[in-house]
Amino acid sequence: MRDFAKTLEDIKGRIAAACARAGRDSSGVEIVAVTKTHGAEAVEEAWRAGIGIVGENKVQEAAWKKPASPAGPSWHLIGHLQSNKVRHALAIFDFIHSVDSEKLAARIEAVAEETGARPRILLEVNTSGEKSKSGMRREDAPRVARFVAEHCPRISLEGFMTMAPYSPDREEARPYFRALRETRDSVEQALGFSLPRLSMGMSGDFETAVEEGATWVRLGTVLFGDRPKFKPGRAQSGGDGAEFFGGGLDSYSGEGPTVRVLD
Repeated sequence: MRDFAKTLEDIKGRIAAACARAGRDSSGVEIVAVTKTHGAEAVEEAWRAGIGIVGENKVQEAAWKKPASPAGPSWHLIGHLQSNKVRHALAIFDFIHSVDSEKLAARIEAVAEETGARPRILLEVNTSGEKSKSGMRREDAPRVARFVAEHCPRISLEGFMTMAPYSPDREEARPYFRALRETRDSVEQALGFSLPRLSMGMSGDFETAVEEGATWVRLGTVLFGDRPKFKPGRAQSGGDGAEFFGGGLDSYSGEGPTVRVLD
């Protein structure tokens, strides 16, 4: 049977070893527990074990999961954000890792102005250049960062996020993580203020990301095991333009609701 506390202790040991290799203090690295397709009890398990950040890929999944979860964790959106879901995202999440354009930043700023929100964000950079991945080109990062700094007063820009291409050899991810750190360093110098957060590294490559400067590592499978399969069901009205779908996602068994939200 899976022992979450033991698993987490092992992961923290691996993070500490990676920090030691890089000459870093391990207190500068936090785990984002990615609960995608797991239920609220996964959030509770992580929270009780001392993990303070929950990462979700989809606004609609967090919309039902957060109210069913214990109060306390900080909720971070780590998946792609569509403009029509910005309003809901700002109501649900404490941090958005995946702002990938001036247009999206401007939309977040406009909704924040309407609602009084103070969004905290990272800019997502596609350091690999893969067409299948979201994120701006590396060369566009300085321009978008300057746009946010100069035209989005309600937004707090705090760093950058990337995802390396999948490889069974974690060392192959190193150039992409290093590129993000170097991008951050150059943007800091150009703008003249600190951008301390780097969200990079997942279950298969987080140690390399830590060696290259990650401050947040996004861990799902290595923490919770394989994800349950989604079991779609019939739509039910949830009011306020939302539709709830039976089946999938509530607990490790993969049963429970999902939600579609529209701005």
